[in-house]
Formats: sequence, C-alpha cells, structure tokens
Amino acid sequence: MNQTSPSASHPYVNIAYYKFVQIENPSALRETLLKFCNNLHIKGTIILAHEGINSCLVGSDNAIQKYIDYMHADPRFSDVEFKKSYSDHIPFRRMIIKVKKEIIPMGMDSIKPAHFTGKYVDSLELKKWLDSGEELVILDTRNDYEVDLGTFRGAIDPRLKQFREFPQWIKDNFSQHKNKKVVTFCTGGIRCEKATAFMRQEGFEEVYQLQGGILKYFEETANKTPNEDNYYDGDCFVFDYRVAVDKKLNETKYEICYGCWSPLKPEDLSSDKFKKDLYCPHCHDKYFAREAKRSEIMRKNNMQALLVRQERAKEVRSKWEKENNCQNNNNL
Repeated sequence: MNQTSPSASHPYVNIAYYKFVQIENPSALRETLLKFCNNLHIKGTIILAHEGINSCLVGSDNAIQKYIDYMHADPRFSDVEFKKSYSDHIPFRRMIIKVKKEIIPMGMDSIKPAHFTGKYVDSLELKKWLDSGEELVILDTRNDYEVDLGTFRGAIDPRLKQFREFPQWIKDNFSQHKNKKVVTFCTGGIRCEKATAFMRQEGFEEVYQLQGGILKYFEETANKTPNEDNYYDGDCFVFDYRVAVDKKLNETKYEICYGCWSPLKPEDLSSDKFKKDLYCPHCHDKYFAREAKRSEIMRKNNMQALLVRQERAKEVRSKWEKENNCQNNNNL
C-alpha cells in the first residue's frame, strides 16, 4: 500500500496541483502566496499566469494543511484537488513563484482549458477499460526523457522535446485516430487539459484525459487494487529532487542531469561526458557548443573594449602632446 499519511521516516508532505482559472492580477497573488509560504517554511515552485496556477510544494504536514485550507478558502481555488506524496527530505532548495504568460506553454492563444477541454476519465474507470480489453488509443503527452522512465503499456510516445511540439505532431502523425477513443495522460493532468482542448479543436470527438494524471492513477490503483496489474511499466518522472516515484508513490533511486533533465543510467554517471549539475552524455555537446559561443562573444566584446581603450589612449596622448608643444613654444 502507498503511504497515506506522514511518518517518522517520511515526515514531509509533497503536493502537486493546478487549475485553469482566470487570475486578474497574478503579480499581486505572487506576493501574497510567497509571503504565506515563507512564513510556513514551505518550499517548491508555483507558476502563475492569467490562465491559472500550476504548483509543486513540500513542507511539514501542518504547514501543507494550512496551505491547502488557505487555497480552498479562495473561491477561485475552492475545488482544487491536491495530490499528495511523502518523502524523508525536502526535494526543493527554496520557494520560487514565477509569473508567466502560460502555466504550461503551448503558444496558442485559442486554447483555453478553463472553457473547453476533453472529457475526463478517472483512474479506476480507465483501469476497468484496460481490464476489459476495450479498444483504446493511449497517448503519452509528456517529454521524451519522462517517458523513458516509464509509461502505460502500448501507449504512443510522440518523443516530444518540449510540449510546444505537441500540436504540430498531432497534425503530422495522429489524424488517422480522429474517429477512435483516445485517452491522453501526463504526470498530473495539466498538459492533457491543453492537449485535449487542441485535439477537440482539430476534430477529435472522443478524446479523454486521465483525471489527476499518473500520480493520481498510482494513488488510486495502489489503494484500491494493490495486487492487480495496473498496466503501467516503470516509474513516473517528477519535477523535483526526487526525480521519480514508483507505483506506490515512493521515491526511486535515480540521478538526473539538471542541464537537460535527462534521467541518468550508471554508465552515464561514469562517463567522462558527465559533470554533476552541468552536463551529461545527453547534453554534453550542446553544453560545450553554448560555452564556445559564449566564449566567442566574450572574446569579441573584450576586443571591442580594448579597441575603445586604445582609441581613448591615443586621444589622451594626442591632447597631452599638443598641450606640451604649446607649453614649450611659450617658453621660447
């Protein structure tokens, strides 16, 4: 069974949540939430935009409950579902709140999940569909490095480098499934809100999103059907220092490259192309290409600065020589 409350060995509560809802003044809300979280010693990340909120936080059980109560008291967030898991340490270094144009970037102003999105299927209903062998097209909307740690058996993997690629990938590769029953999923559900909204806009009629994402699916299946196959192979990548959680929402033992977010295998860690917190074999070449470009820019800037200094020195010397000549002439 997965842990349902804090314990002596896992005292910290991790919560993940999001909601698409109109926020008139995200900057003002940022200041309020930052002060509230800091007072409670909560750490993590909150992304705010006019379209809503997206967040992962961690703190003591008491602090997190106060935060949940505070958010639920706000009519905009009264129905937010907080997905919980537990850890033996705080997997964030500080509290960060950012105001952005979108809480999950897709780059399409026409996509407004607060008003128009796909149908929801809850975790246990999806498991029933899978148990019965119902004909489904299961679509993973996450990035490639996330999928590499685990995914639903038989799921289609678009190999996305970033979520912005999803709309074009659907147009180029998925039109043959327009008349089929499609189930999309991601870590916590937020990407599927926009993914299904876009797919409906493109004419997909029977498109679903897994409510609460993989994290909720792990929680529900571990609690309700712990001894049954849940059709998910591997672990689930999470965007904090835990790196990934297993099917019981326990932290797994992975290293990660914070340069490119790639999960690292033992051979990656022993590679001469790995340097902790900087680069790994997956991003080594890009890292040094960026460094080379940065060095070239610095070299050109330094050369330009030197030329400016040399010209100034010439002007100063010329002025000095003129003044000195005048002085000598006056002394004759």
